[in-house]
Amino acid sequence: MTLWVLGLNHQTAPVELRERVAFDAGALPAALSALRTLPKVEEAALLSTCNRTELYAVADDGQVLADWLATHADGLEAYLYRHRDADAVRHLFRVATGLDSMVLGEPQILGQVKDAWASARENGALGSRLDRLFQQTFAVAKRARTDTRVGANPVSVASTAVRLAQDSFTRLSDSTVLLIGAGETIELAAKHLSEGRVRRLLVANRTLAHAQELASRHGGYALPLGELERHLGEADVVFSATAAREPILLRAHVEQALARRRHKPMLLFDLAVPRDIAADVADLADAYLYTVDDLERAVEDNRRSRREAADAAEAIIELQVARYVETLQAGSRQEPLKRLRAHGEQARDEVLAKARQQLANGREPEAVLEFLAHSLTNRLLHPPTAALREAALTGDAELARAADRLFPEKAPYSHSRKPDDADAAP
Repeated sequence: MTLWVLGLNHQTAPVELRERVAFDAGALPAALSALRTLPKVEEAALLSTCNRTELYAVADDGQVLADWLATHADGLEAYLYRHRDADAVRHLFRVATGLDSMVLGEPQILGQVKDAWASARENGALGSRLDRLFQQTFAVAKRARTDTRVGANPVSVASTAVRLAQDSFTRLSDSTVLLIGAGETIELAAKHLSEGRVRRLLVANRTLAHAQELASRHGGYALPLGELERHLGEADVVFSATAAREPILLRAHVEQALARRRHKPMLLFDLAVPRDIAADVADLADAYLYTVDDLERAVEDNRRSRREAADAAEAIIELQVARYVETLQAGSRQEPLKRLRAHGEQARDEVLAKARQQLANGREPEAVLEFLAHSLTNRLLHPPTAALREAALTGDAELARAADRLFPEKAPYSHSRKPDDADAAP
């Protein structure tokens, strides 16, 4: 079985494609169950964030996995990347460390990888091989972020959006900002806005209690999502990041809000995948819409400044990939030995059970010992004897040489020497 990673991210696919293959928490159990029913797929895990959807699997055929992903979006194949075995391990290590993120070294991705692992485990899709890989991934990510400065002064997509709002549009101290959602991204945006002393902060969410909790932590006002259209016109800046499958802000909503504002410009950041704000909002003259893909250009400076630290983290990852592969190879080399021992133990247990039965039936102990020795010798030597006989007939010199190494003409010790305490039977 091969270890596979198949996926697409902000570097390979546009947001309109990524949102079609995004899996929210509610969709993961069914998706993982479907993956496990695919032919010759032993283990699977799904990582789905606003910037990537990736499938990790232990399977015979990567094309089966690609075909499954393609059922969620036409034209996916051209944007899909595939990694296997060592390359798959390297990719996961880089993702968890933040080296493959839009914002280099961003800290949220490690938590998202842990969530993907936990979800796969809870839904019975995680086996021993993927479990060990994810556990090793967490250790590698922790070491890379501890031993280098790749995670120093972390910058998130939310903080980048807040900085962009400050630098290019309006002063926060003069602005009303509307936050839609109450998850981690909106929490981060609220934190940065509060630190920037925003004049007025509104928080709208489908669950009002969650909006109230977030608003109370950052000095804002909570709104039920049903009142979004009514208050939209008050917002100079909008940040949205929900788990909705369809846009919650349509062009008509924003158009009406701009009319109430007498066409005072509005800045909107759609930080969700799938998108929360309809794409044609960008066509409105006084609406300035940014998606997560637009923020890719805004974070390029951050990526350059962290390049040196990233190079050090890459070196750590390469070392850990090599060690992981060595461990796997060492394990595979132990398989013949495990099979040999299992064969010997099975033969011993079966012959010993028959010998005990004979004793229980009253057979003479001497005869039982003869039976045990003869039967056990035959059971242990039959497979190698048959293999060597076949090798002699077919001219398999390699097996003959291996037998010479295993059974040299001169025994490693004399059968006639007196056994010491270590040799003596208990």
